[in-house]
Amino acid sequence: MSSTKSALQTGFFYDEQTFWHGGGHYALTFPVAGLVQPLVSGGLPEAPETKRRFKNLLEVTGLSKELAMQSARPCTQDELARVHPLDFLNKFKEMSDSNGGELGLRTPFLKGGYEIAALSAGLSRAALEDVLTGKLKNAYALSRPPGHHCLPDWPNGFCLLNNLAIAIEAARAAQLAQRFVVIDWDVHHGNGTEHIFYERDDVLTISIHQDRNYPTNTGALADKGKGKGLGYNINIPLPAGAGHITYLEAMTRLVLPACEAFQPDVIIVACGFDAAIFDPLAHQLCTAETFREMTRLVRDTAERLCEGRLMMSHEGGYSEVYVPFCGHAVLEEMSGSALTAPDPMAQVVTARQPAATTTAFFSGLIDEMVKEHLG
Repeated sequence: MSSTKSALQTGFFYDEQTFWHGGGHYALTFPVAGLVQPLVSGGLPEAPETKRRFKNLLEVTGLSKELAMQSARPCTQDELARVHPLDFLNKFKEMSDSNGGELGLRTPFLKGGYEIAALSAGLSRAALEDVLTGKLKNAYALSRPPGHHCLPDWPNGFCLLNNLAIAIEAARAAQLAQRFVVIDWDVHHGNGTEHIFYERDDVLTISIHQDRNYPTNTGALADKGKGKGLGYNINIPLPAGAGHITYLEAMTRLVLPACEAFQPDVIIVACGFDAAIFDPLAHQLCTAETFREMTRLVRDTAERLCEGRLMMSHEGGYSEVYVPFCGHAVLEEMSGSALTAPDPMAQVVTARQPAATTTAFFSGLIDEMVKEHLG
């Protein structure tokens, strides 16, 4: 990498307004009546505190001073319409201008929710643009609401717009890149991103997820794309209980070789932290060190394949205490900073990793996945 490239900063895109997104009173599938006490926070696990604490930890350690901290403009309707049909966008805007509501499944929003979602997508769009134009070494977008579950006309799983698909289409329209890899290590299957690019060969989509967690009917190993896109969608469904060693093995044996074969112009990560051991919506055993090592692997791969061009967009992660340490580890690796935020639960999470026999079982599953996808 050139000295000019090395001197560039890591970007961190965030905006206080995205922390103000909410769903009103919503207790998942449980009725708020009888013996069910109402939840003042609204009841959605996708709450602002995990993201705000992540950003705040960067400030407390001083790492934020080494990053290009910034916001971005919201996406325009034209930019959104490259992915989402106008009738969906118009309905979303109409509901947002009144009192909010819900479109799809588990995607409630308050008044003004459309504008916040467009801002969230704008953070991802700007992060990718600044990496591709050489303004930044790499970048992280703290986008909220998240996006990887959202289909063109059906939001679900807390996702109202598909932030990464919108960013990719904006980059393509500006002729900034032609070939994109999306590595989704959120613990839930990236069904929306898969759907949008399923019949295309210019975007390689790779999803590592807990098998049949959410959605329960997508993310199968056999789903490899269709038409021109056949072979350009890779699903890595892992059983519950996978931990640090298994995730790194999936990365080194399957994800990174697939990237090498594809030769992308940029690597994009749908960065969810809900595979972490303390997450309430999944049953994997990853640690802050897992996310650090996965980031190091994709950073080094981006250096080899596409001049270091790497962008991450925030997805899930619902432990208010642990997400900030996972996120800080990711930003340490992206930026090359010497500042650290030591994992306060390091001894606990190490002690709870799977036994060697369990890890060997998972390794056998990855053997089969490698055969299925790489031959």
